[in-house]
Amino acid sequence: MPSRQEIRFCTASDGVRLAYATVGRGTPIVRAAHWLTHLEYDRESPIWRPFLDAVARNHAFVRYDQRGCGLSDRDPVDVSFEAYVRDLETVVNAAGLERFALLGISQGGAAAVAYAARHPERVSHLILYGAFARGRLKRGEGPKAVEECLLYFKLAELGWGKEDPAFRQVFTSQFMPEGTREQFHAFDELQRRSASPKDAVRLMQAVAQIDVTDVAPKVACPTLVLHGREDRRIPFEEGRLLSALIPGSRFVPLDSRNHVLFERDAVFDAFLQEMETFIGGERRHDAFPELTARERELLELLARGLDNHQIAAHLDLSEKTVRNHVSSVFTKLGAESRAQAIVRAREAGFGTPVPGAAAPKAASTR
Repeated sequence: MPSRQEIRFCTASDGVRLAYATVGRGTPIVRAAHWLTHLEYDRESPIWRPFLDAVARNHAFVRYDQRGCGLSDRDPVDVSFEAYVRDLETVVNAAGLERFALLGISQGGAAAVAYAARHPERVSHLILYGAFARGRLKRGEGPKAVEECLLYFKLAELGWGKEDPAFRQVFTSQFMPEGTREQFHAFDELQRRSASPKDAVRLMQAVAQIDVTDVAPKVACPTLVLHGREDRRIPFEEGRLLSALIPGSRFVPLDSRNHVLFERDAVFDAFLQEMETFIGGERRHDAFPELTARERELLELLARGLDNHQIAAHLDLSEKTVRNHVSSVFTKLGAESRAQAIVRAREAGFGTPVPGAAAPKAASTR
């Protein structure tokens, strides 16, 4: 059953009203705003609904519509990167969050980076997907790239609000080239609903000028950067550059051509698993110090719901060796059953359920 979202409004320092929503319960994750969102329509759309439901299963997921988009005020006076960062600050304060994980997707990644650098005491984890440090006009790609960028501005100006989706489908083919017909239609509808032609052009112009190359090295929190190898919208090299700029960040390439995360993409579950493991890692760092490194690795898989056969295949061990390790883990945890061990492990932050994995067994299985 999908979680019910609660929509509220807050006011930025320049008077712009921002719509934000919370869905789900648990440790909080805030998604920095990016283009092409509409808090209300996203709950109906096959593009964002599966992602929202997946994150909300384990977290209080806070997201908001960017100024000029969705349910937030349209046609704001100030459309700039600095305004985007201030809006993130406004929403976080309005939601009453003291410490949280911060998710930056696409252009939202740059605002998330800037926020994390300014407020290290509030961001526990930074997750960046399809993000970049430099907008299109800041990459030094030469006159041809500038001309192409200006062409996209003109396409949006001429065709964004028309009933004929031909102009908008240029963008759709970049954002999700492997989408289904249903997803193509939903993404086109999302473009139409999320912003007016005028706001779309202004937003694109502001994004093209983004440059956080000087800010990224100041990020101090644990950071995970994920990027599609063949992302058609933001080049893979831009994701690599962003990760290189953030000290100690972990970079995860994903085998995808899509810029948007949607349910039928092969990397959808991979992204969620990487994010959950990353966020849970800090919580489980000091748990069960009596376990060896191999036993901790096995406990993570056990907590995800894998059976002994699956664990053996994952760790390249014999099932007999896995049984011996499992028995040792049960003894050290003081657990009388597999289900009890899984509960204790998940309470300590271990375990990200894997689609198709076996459910915890009620009886003792060693």
